[in-house]
Amino acid sequence: MTTWKIKRDINLVEALRDAASSMEQEKETLLEMIHNIQNSQDMRNISEGEREELNLTAKRLMGRTLTVEVSVETIRNPQQQESLLHATRMIDEVVGKLLDDLEDSKSRLMSLYGACTSEVPPGPINQKFQSVVIGCAIEDQKKIKRRLETLLRNVENSEKSIMLLEHQKTRARQLCNNGRD
Repeated sequence: MTTWKIKRDINLVEALRDAASSMEQEKETLLEMIHNIQNSQDMRNISEGEREELNLTAKRLMGRTLTVEVSVETIRNPQQQESLLHATRMIDEVVGKLLDDLEDSKSRLMSLYGACTSEVPPGPINQKFQSVVIGCAIEDQKKIKRRLETLLRNVENSEKSIMLLEHQKTRARQLCNNGRD
């Protein structure tokens, strides 16, 4: 009878941790969605009044989402803690250089991501990062992979925005030049 209760309690604890982890991921997804809406090209194509209303709503939703605190602590040994800090520093170093060289930073992020996935990546794998991530707790490995996925999506969205802006500038120049003819 006691063994059955302990097993049931273990299952309940794991279910609670899984539910809390899902909520953490859902919060991250909501924040990313709100941010993407605020910075989408569609926001430039609506009236000033609609844009202002959507921005106010997005800010309110962002604020409300940020008030939700969900935390699942990962139990780590000292080696896992050091590996997590090292992996975080390596990612932060690439992120710090994003504005200086978007293309190089994107390829470096992809090589870090390739080190975290079991699928064959399209490019090279950062072997040093892979060995550091392997030293992390499993939950941390998943979080590192999700962070890299989010960063790569954000870089991709930034590239699309830059291309759209460049297209608009080119189109405006063409229209101006055609008007001079």
